[in-house]
Amino acid sequence: MNDRSTNGARSVFGEMEPRTPRADAARNRDQLLTVATRVFMSADGEPSMRAIAREAGVGIATLYRHFPTRESLVDAVYQDQVVRLTSGARELLGHMPPAASMRRWMDLFGDWIAAKNGMLDTLRAMIESGQITHAQTRTELLTAITTILDAGRTAGDLRSDITAEDIAAALIGIFTVAPRPEQEATANRLLNLLMDGLRPAAQPS
Repeated sequence: MNDRSTNGARSVFGEMEPRTPRADAARNRDQLLTVATRVFMSADGEPSMRAIAREAGVGIATLYRHFPTRESLVDAVYQDQVVRLTSGARELLGHMPPAASMRRWMDLFGDWIAAKNGMLDTLRAMIESGQITHAQTRTELLTAITTILDAGRTAGDLRSDITAEDIAAALIGIFTVAPRPEQEATANRLLNLLMDGLRPAAQPS
């Protein structure tokens, strides 16, 4: 009787371990990406690959198997955060009113800024070399903000004279003076004040 399973790995009586399914490999990669993002967000400077692997509870070889270079890890974290922001705009609108969606989107933007701070030197080098296109990212983020603004104007719960550029500039200012996670409470208070300014003025009765 052949003791090999259909995927080529040996049976429980053999010496080989079953091969890890691709779905498991994808989950492992996503888990590493989640941990790396968290480490980048909380780090004072750029953390080492070894520190990220240690935080994820894996060996450095496992991290390098999924992300062969620091640049590949930084690019994966950066692009993942951009996707969360761009696709998140419509997803949020599908679950809550435009004004609430805008406030939640601001939190996602803050997470992105915080993660960038932990990989800033590498990001700058990658932007200078053309590996990451800053202009394209800016366009995508402004489009996401505009999506929420348009919905808010239609619903009447966001002002019609505000532009995506206005909001982007305000957010960058807020997270510059109150970076996360160190000044989370201050950032939240400023974001709430910004939201107050984005709502239409009450009409006199």
